[in-house]
Amino acid sequence: MSHIETSTLKNGIKLVTEEMPDIGSVTIGVWVQVGSRNESMYENGISHFIEHLLFKGTERRTALDIAREIESVGGVLNAFTGKEYTCYYARVLAKDTPLSVDLLSDIFINSTFDKNEMEKEREVILQEIKMVEDTPDDIIHDIFSKTIWKDHPLGRPVLGDYATVSSIKREDILSYFGRYYSPQTILITAAGKLRHGELLRLLDRSFGTIKSRFGSYNLDPPNPFPRICLEKRNLEQVHLCIGVPALPQVHHDRYRLYLLNSMLGGGMSSRLFQEIREKRGLAYSIYSYLNLRRDVGTLVVYAGTSEGSFSTVVSLILKEFNKIADGIDKSELSMAKEQLMGNIILNMESSENRMTKLARDMIYYGRVIPLDETVSHIKAVKTKEIKRLAETTLDTSATSLAAVGRVKKKGLPDLGKRR
Repeated sequence: MSHIETSTLKNGIKLVTEEMPDIGSVTIGVWVQVGSRNESMYENGISHFIEHLLFKGTERRTALDIAREIESVGGVLNAFTGKEYTCYYARVLAKDTPLSVDLLSDIFINSTFDKNEMEKEREVILQEIKMVEDTPDDIIHDIFSKTIWKDHPLGRPVLGDYATVSSIKREDILSYFGRYYSPQTILITAAGKLRHGELLRLLDRSFGTIKSRFGSYNLDPPNPFPRICLEKRNLEQVHLCIGVPALPQVHHDRYRLYLLNSMLGGGMSSRLFQEIREKRGLAYSIYSYLNLRRDVGTLVVYAGTSEGSFSTVVSLILKEFNKIADGIDKSELSMAKEQLMGNIILNMESSENRMTKLARDMIYYGRVIPLDETVSHIKAVKTKEIKRLAETTLDTSATSLAAVGRVKKKGLPDLGKRR
């Protein structure tokens, strides 16, 4: 049976662990509550740049040393950058926990940000940006974010763009790192075969030495801009995202929103999949997803379709918005609940997913939400509550559309009309 404990390192960094004695691995994540949302227009991509650079060498280890040490024990050392946080994590066998702490703390505290390594990694990131730009079913999600959030940082890509990444200097990296990589922004979570007290002592000797160097920042909420953005490219398909503003991550109605998304386009039995792919054969890939932040959110539908079916697919998506707002039956809601609860429970079987849940709960809610509490909230949702949420959320007058391919505005439905 798992057991959750919370402690604070001597410099104020919070540690949250979940002991899972029946598995053999441990995953430790160091979360910095800073991401691309914190960047100015000219800094766009700097959070992601720093994430890369922390693996490029320390005072004790070269980049090759770092890779060899983690792989020599069959472990994984990796990182990712989001809009509102950056995570550095290691997954190892339980016996190698001290090594994972040593590696994580070394890259976090002792990275040299070598000029030559920085220039090489800049080229790697520019290639990564080009790769995304060459993948239309990837880039369309960035185009949609820019469409609905316009000039707000949430509308900018996590990777940055070619111009901003090319212009970032070493002193910019050091300044940004110094402002934000501080005990006030750091959270450490761990899950697996561990002992909380032992891990706390390991972390206190390393991460506990980080001094406070916090810089303030302002996170203004964005205003949505319902509009259409069509980018013409000579592609075999039209890739589109159509979406609306939704609830923020911390909203008390979020469980209703999860279920609404599930029924709309969250799987093969969803309304959009059945209507547009199975019944009409107009798309191979179609799904809906939620992008929920601290204070805003979006519900987005993605589809890849032919040039000739573009306007038809958009019309059908809007039609499903209206139909689900007209109501659902109990059996559909019951199936969505089982699907959602099943997905949540299955995701809890790995130490990595448990570590991530601990962090997201603490970042957004300030506490770890028990699985039983989540399940009880899902079970309590009623059909009339979904209908009421759909009526306010799936408002076609607030809809934004982004598409890339051989696209034309002619024939598209009027997105400015209320249902």
